[in-house]
Amino acid sequence: MAAPLLLRGIPVLRLRLHHHHRLAASIFATPRRPWCTAAEPNRADESLSPADNFTAAWSARDPPKHPRWEDPDYGQWKDKEKEILRDIEPITTLTKEILHSDRYMDGERLTAKDEKAVVEKLLAHHPHSEDKIGCGLDSIMVDRHPQFRRSRCLFVIRTDGGWIDFSYQKCLRAYIRDKYPSHAARFIREHFKRGSG
Repeated sequence: MAAPLLLRGIPVLRLRLHHHHRLAASIFATPRRPWCTAAEPNRADESLSPADNFTAAWSARDPPKHPRWEDPDYGQWKDKEKEILRDIEPITTLTKEILHSDRYMDGERLTAKDEKAVVEKLLAHHPHSEDKIGCGLDSIMVDRHPQFRRSRCLFVIRTDGGWIDFSYQKCLRAYIRDKYPSHAARFIREHFKRGSG
């Protein structure tokens, strides 16, 4: 009884194997060229090695995009970029340490040394520094931003007791625009997050 059932299944098995064989053959078959004159090989193509032929076809159809090759001033830009980074690195490192380490608690005023650096290297360059200082500068404080409670930022404490936050990134951008006017736009675009002013 089992033998006739097995014999009945053999044609189905052959059909399945034949189907899989045709499928595998079509997957691994060499691609055919389309029927047009542009696809026909010419004598120049035949003299090239397969690697040369691939490179020639790639470069003719879709040249690679390499900003360094297209920009003759790329080397000069990289030198200027390094110079700007070296210039702002000390104050950037100090500011990030003030804001993101446990060096200062929320609501704590900066030490005289840190305050001097922040005022001279950052606040002095803020586009609205006079408005921020107002009636006079008493001190600089680090605290939570009033709207974005997860963020800590720097605050100007005025002599009348009022206080207002300021963005150290706005200060740095203004400084870079002033000191490096011909490279500022590119540097800011590549090194400052969007929406930060």
